[in-house]
Amino acid sequence: MTTFIVGAHGQVGQRLTKQLAATGEHVIAGIRDDKQKAAISQLGATPYLFDLTALPENMVQAFSDVDNVIFTAGSGGKTGDDATLKIDLDGAVKTMLAAEKAGIKRYIMVSALYTDQREKWPQTGIEPYYVAKYYADEWLQQRTQLNYTIFRPGMLTNDPGTGKVNLHPATAAEKRISRDDVAAAVVAVLAKPQSRNHIYELVNGDTPIKSAF
Repeated sequence: MTTFIVGAHGQVGQRLTKQLAATGEHVIAGIRDDKQKAAISQLGATPYLFDLTALPENMVQAFSDVDNVIFTAGSGGKTGDDATLKIDLDGAVKTMLAAEKAGIKRYIMVSALYTDQREKWPQTGIEPYYVAKYYADEWLQQRTQLNYTIFRPGMLTNDPGTGKVNLHPATAAEKRISRDDVAAAVVAVLAKPQSRNHIYELVNGDTPIKSAF
């Protein structure tokens, strides 16, 4: 199996790239800068220059001979709202269009907790980001024929992974989760057909990731 990771050099992306490559999966790591190639190669993946501002038809070639696409890209907290729309929303949608044109069936989106709860967006301080994630998620569910899985993790931390999650954040005192565990959850669902067309909310918990989905 071959998996293309969009945003492979991001904080979740690098962890995901390393973990997935360690399983023996052929990982093609989408990056935006030549300078990122060495770091990605060391993680066991094949680096691929990938431009999220390109037209969808120009992305199709990147997805040839690929079985799965994982979107974990983001414009980053230091960019403006225009970049958020171009990357987190339009960039995501274009990868979905390209994936369908390439004949790919499996698409995994790393989104965010509360994406589907508008009333909470103003409290986050990054409301435009949530707007972008909401409509990207909606497009994936309503406008494509892709077999999707959407992850909505809580506040991301750099704590070591625990290998455990809670899929019911309403029961959790803290809405946090390590990036290691988000990556592990993505790896886990690739081997689980029953996770298709599901949305999972993720925070720290006591359920082993291997049996959570």
